[in-house]
Amino acid sequence: MSDLRQQALDYHEFPKPGKISVELTTSAETADDLSLAYSPGVAEPVREIAANPDDVYKYTAKGNLVAVITNGTAILGLGNLGPLASKPVMEGKALLFKRFANLDAIDIEVKHRTPEEFINTVANIADTFGGINLEDIKAPECFEIEKELKQRCSIPVFHDDQHGTAIVTAAGMINALDIQGKKIEEVKIVCMGAGAAAIACMELLIQCGALREKIYMLDRKGVIHTRRDDINEYKQRFANNTDQRTLQDVINGADVFVGVSGPDVLSGEDVKLMAPNPVIFACSNPDPEIKPEIAHAVRDDLIMATGRSDYPNQVNNVLCFPFIFRGALDVRATEINEEMKVAAVNAIRAIAKEPVPDSVLKASGSTSLEFGKGYIIPKPMDPRLLKKVAGAVARAAVATGVAQIDLPENYMV
Repeated sequence: MSDLRQQALDYHEFPKPGKISVELTTSAETADDLSLAYSPGVAEPVREIAANPDDVYKYTAKGNLVAVITNGTAILGLGNLGPLASKPVMEGKALLFKRFANLDAIDIEVKHRTPEEFINTVANIADTFGGINLEDIKAPECFEIEKELKQRCSIPVFHDDQHGTAIVTAAGMINALDIQGKKIEEVKIVCMGAGAAAIACMELLIQCGALREKIYMLDRKGVIHTRRDDINEYKQRFANNTDQRTLQDVINGADVFVGVSGPDVLSGEDVKLMAPNPVIFACSNPDPEIKPEIAHAVRDDLIMATGRSDYPNQVNNVLCFPFIFRGALDVRATEINEEMKVAAVNAIRAIAKEPVPDSVLKASGSTSLEFGKGYIIPKPMDPRLLKKVAGAVARAAVATGVAQIDLPENYMV
């Protein structure tokens, strides 16, 4: 770990501090170039945009620009460390946008006293960008912030900790249930955690067919049930009419465990209580709710996923968020709606069932990958994600009427 720490610090410091920079896209070598780039030539696109605001997409980089915005209240699994401490994470997000979808992204860290101040700040600068990726904002404030910004902004606003996590979780979960011979509308699901990611994951699984009454959600005080008077409106959606109170109560006979909470909260003895052919997604990072070796030691019939790259079946948001924004921006979508999210789920699912290219095997350090218990979702380096996920999202945007332009000819074919 000490070696990793120093490597990470060196990576961020050298050859120059940070992970992103600004590059020029046009020539700026001569006096004539500068007269076009700035005064007097720049006045011409200014006049055109003033006359027709949509021309901002024709003459500026707005259509390929994403803002990655946070207040630093829920940085990774480290907690509320403030806006400045979140900057390496936001730069990392910008790096991923560029690397995987060739989207330019600028990180913005906002200091504020109230959620209303944060909302006003973001809404007031939103028109600069083609889309807004909210990141590392704690619950329950994140729900209010996203809801208000979606209403006030005419561009896509997407809280990746909620919806990116949910999309990849749903894609892997449905594939895992298919392999295990189970139907999503019939399974009993236990969700350990009741924050932004947990609630979004369960809501999207419901969109995909899971039954709300078969979901048992737990927070730090145990099962969320209808007789509790200490739960917010978002947890209230998952208040189950049950006498069961503990993880051990609800894990008995469960088909699915989804963990978005903290390390080592699920024991081997708990896993033994689950139904035949269970599915466990232990997604706490860097330490999962149960280590795969412990789970596999007590059950040989399970499918296991984590958020880590050193185990099979990594649940990683990079499988979706760059490509969702790519598809949304390419048709100038005004939002990222439920249909677009489900389209992304199905596109990611389908890729895992296809033969894996040699380039992906090499990049992932694998000798072979085939759809099954050890490979239920694609690897992040899979180049097919761009075309298939972005294409599916863009088509869903057009089909649901939130796109402002038609699909470009031969888009992502």
